Amino acid sequence: MSAAAPVPADWPGKRLGLPEAGPRSIGRFGRRLGALVLDWGLSYLISFAFFRPDPDGFATLGIFGVLQVVFLLVANGSIGHLVFGLRLVPVNPGYLGWWRPFVRTILVMLFIPAVIYDRDHRGLHDKIASTILVRR
Repeated sequence: MSAAAPVPADWPGKRLGLPEAGPRSIGRFGRRLGALVLDWGLSYLISFAFFRPDPDGFATLGIFGVLQVVFLLVANGSIGHLVFGLRLVPVNPGYLGWWRPFVRTILVMLFIPAVIYDRDHRGLHDKIASTILVRR
């Protein structure tokens, strides 16, 4: 008897009906990391301008959260997402809603849910909020 042939590798997002590359494909790690670094950098600069001695970093974290929620609600992506060609969409087509950006942002701020992800490159924060970060 022969062993079963290995299953061919699928691309991230195939199970969700998304293309392998181009618009609406899953945002890959490099773009996500670049967007996060840009968003955190902007938050740090704003925090430094208004709260110079911020030894615990809570002002920076709060500014990061506010920027995330506002830009996700208004533009379907944070400043970093938009610069790196990403946008946030709900899993089921339709309106992103007001609650998804709040839930997603709180979970990103906790950090651990953002680093636990599946084979579709969706972090736990995206799974809980029923969202996908895709290329524009």
